[in-house]
Amino acid sequence: MKQGGVTVWLTGLSGAGKSTITEALQAKLIAEGYSIEVLDGDVVRTNLTKGLGFSKEDRDENIRRIGFVSNLLTRHGVIVLVSAISPYREIREEVRGKIGNFVEVFVNAPLNVCEARDVKGLYKRARAGEIKSFTGIDDPYEPPFNPEVECRTDLETLEESVAKVWNKLTELGYIHQAVAV
Repeated sequence: MKQGGVTVWLTGLSGAGKSTITEALQAKLIAEGYSIEVLDGDVVRTNLTKGLGFSKEDRDENIRRIGFVSNLLTRHGVIVLVSAISPYREIREEVRGKIGNFVEVFVNAPLNVCEARDVKGLYKRARAGEIKSFTGIDDPYEPPFNPEVECRTDLETLEESVAKVWNKLTELGYIHQAVAV
C-alpha cells in the first residue's frame, strides 16, 4: 500500500489520554497495514533528549528534537504518532511549519480529571512541591487555537476519540476508509 507520510501530534496535559489514544490508533493503523512509528514523550526523554531539564528552553529543545525525527520519518512516507505534552504553542507551530504534513490533536481533559487519572502520582508530587515546573500546576499549558482534531477525553469514549483522528486522516487523504463515530 502506498501511503503518504504525516505527523499526528497529540498534545495535552499529563493524564489527558495522549498515550491511550496513541496506542489504540497505532494498533488500528498497523492492523490496516500502514507503516507507522510512535514517538512518546516519556520514551524520547529517556533515550533521545536525556539530560534536558524542564525549563522553557529545555522543553522547546525537546520538542524541536522530536520534530526533527518526525520530519525525517514523515518525508519517507511514515505515519508518525507523537504523544508529548508540548505545552507551548509557539514551538508546536514552529515544528508544524518544518514538517508540513502535520495534524495537531488536542487531547483535552480538565485539570481535575487529569489529576484523578494520575497513576504515576506526578500531580500529587507537584502539588506537594516535590516536582517543580510541572505543566498545569506551576508551569503553563497553552492549548492550540485551531487543532485539526480535539478529543474531549472526559466526555467521549476512547473509540470516539480514535474515530475522530482516523476520520480526519481520511479526510486529509493520509489514510483510506473512514469509520463511524
